[in-house]
Amino acid sequence: MSTTDLSQREFVIEAGGSPRQYAREVWRYRDLLFILSWRDIKVRYKQTTIGAAWALLRPLATLIILTVVFSKIARLPSEGSAPYALLVLSGLLPWQFFAAGLSDAANSVIENEKIVSKIYFPRLVIPLSALAVCMVDFAISLLILAGILVFYRFVPDWHLLALPVVLVFAVLAALGPGLMLAALNVKYRDFRYVVPFLIQVGIYASPVAYSTSLVPEGWRAFYYLNPMAGLIDAFRWTLLGGEFTPWWTGVGLSLGVLLTLLIVGIVYFRATERSFADSI
Repeated sequence: MSTTDLSQREFVIEAGGSPRQYAREVWRYRDLLFILSWRDIKVRYKQTTIGAAWALLRPLATLIILTVVFSKIARLPSEGSAPYALLVLSGLLPWQFFAAGLSDAANSVIENEKIVSKIYFPRLVIPLSALAVCMVDFAISLLILAGILVFYRFVPDWHLLALPVVLVFAVLAALGPGLMLAALNVKYRDFRYVVPFLIQVGIYASPVAYSTSLVPEGWRAFYYLNPMAGLIDAFRWTLLGGEFTPWWTGVGLSLGVLLTLLIVGIVYFRATERSFADSI
């Protein structure tokens, strides 16, 4: 083949066509995922006095406030013999992971606009790296959970074995809406202000500081359309065991909404990612 023939050829770089091809392409860029995640981990607490201890102080402070307000002032009941602080923490940990993951994933593409506009790679790598950083924070915050369990001498039973499965669904819960908002954020910067509002409202619309057993029976089906309601129930069940029995029909409903949002988020993100470099 002559040099002239090569110069006349047009090379087009685009995301893989089928879901399997796209998944393989994301896997090929796993080194970039690690680099971006490690960069964000180092930057998150850079030039702070106490560093990663903020991952402990923030949920601990929130735990104390919610426990005092809802247990001592509102006098809401706990579940069985479980301490109210543990009831709150079992809702607070998955919620804070979801909130941080949703916020970071939604802003991840526009915060990395320099590399998005210059080089090609599967854009899915960017929201995934944002979620990886939140997973590190979540792992650190589990130290609070261990401390609370020791303080109250509360020993979880075999239900704790299901915790890894619940954590996988927690990642998927943040990923689906996060991808959709990340794509919308590129085109409509208004969503940068919408996300904090959704998080602020969501903490009261989710069973973080109270049990779903307090939700009136007639409203339960509607309430569990919030995917975090079922996810928090499942997380709480793994920790409290026999002290708490969730409404499994509602948990299944929340799971269905979660998976629907995940599919819609991935499809919409893939459909719009090729225009990110032009829109950003």
